[in-house]
Amino acid sequence: MSLPFVDLKQQYARLKPLIDARIHAVLDHGQYILGPEVGELEAELARRAGARHCLTVASGTDALIMPLMARGIGRGDAVFVPGFTFTATAEAILLLGASPVFVDVDPHTFLIDLADLQRRIAATKAAGQLAPKAVIAVDLFGLPVDYPKLQAIADAHDLFVIADAAQSLGGQFRGRPVGSLAPVTATSFYPAKPLGCYGDGGAVYTDDDGLAEVLKSIRVHGEGKSRYDTVRVGLNARFDTIQAAVLLAKLPSFQDELDARDRLARHYSARLSNRVQTPVMPDGLFCAWAQYTIRVANRDAVRARLGEAGIPTAIYYPTPMHLAEAYRAHGEGEGSLPVSEALCREVLSLPMHPFLSDADADRVCDGVLAAVG
Repeated sequence: MSLPFVDLKQQYARLKPLIDARIHAVLDHGQYILGPEVGELEAELARRAGARHCLTVASGTDALIMPLMARGIGRGDAVFVPGFTFTATAEAILLLGASPVFVDVDPHTFLIDLADLQRRIAATKAAGQLAPKAVIAVDLFGLPVDYPKLQAIADAHDLFVIADAAQSLGGQFRGRPVGSLAPVTATSFYPAKPLGCYGDGGAVYTDDDGLAEVLKSIRVHGEGKSRYDTVRVGLNARFDTIQAAVLLAKLPSFQDELDARDRLARHYSARLSNRVQTPVMPDGLFCAWAQYTIRVANRDAVRARLGEAGIPTAIYYPTPMHLAEAYRAHGEGEGSLPVSEALCREVLSLPMHPFLSDADADRVCDGVLAAVG
């Protein structure tokens, strides 16, 4: 029998009374867009993150686009972004007419390489064709970036920092929760995320009161003091009330699920670390474990053998951004980001969810050990 890669059905079965009650409350009052549950959710998410503001939006991609819009970033501007990430991170930049500058990642943490970032900033300034304006750092697979070090680099070059925390909500850096680590944090509530709704959704966190007001305006077609007082170009990025209700029902058990993910990750690492490269966990960090990703030289053969054994896997990501067809014109070609390119040939993500039993975890480990030979 094949194992589930992510088990949303079991999560719903456990939380069904809470989720159903929350959804039916929305059906009863009928405020389906930005209803009272949205404000309740935003307040609770901000409290948990230690942020002054949390603004829910229609998707994680909107959560990335809107802060760039609010800062007026567009044509002629450079935004630095890791080459090993999901397309939405780079897509948000190009949708506004700005140019992504791809940066390599650390071979152990898979996070943006801060030394390479500094080289790319210097090269962009020397070229003189683009104005460096921002950096989007990605908390890949749930592990937070070292934002104090990143912010020091950004301050030295007057760069706006956005944390792409689409996979890391619930994570911590030295006791500080994701959502309070960067001037702006964007996250996603896509169903498979550690905290996922039943459709698309996202949120933006910030302590900047003025920025929060601009983001609220952008979220609703650029409205000002009233609905038809249009003061800027905006988006239709409002969050559905039913999705807020689902998240409110999930929040009470969120930390327990994060702890279960962490136990599973430690179980995997204890069994596998002598045979394959397992994820690195720096001291003082808590990972949300959106994915548990190993590196294997014969990745495709290992994946095929695991599939035959009923063990699902995924590849995040098979192509680095600078080599994707949509972004080739903005990269420097093959060989320019060697770590990102190597990772795309070797990474393999194993089943990761809070409900995987110890027996099933051992089945996964046994399968990997047999597959690597």
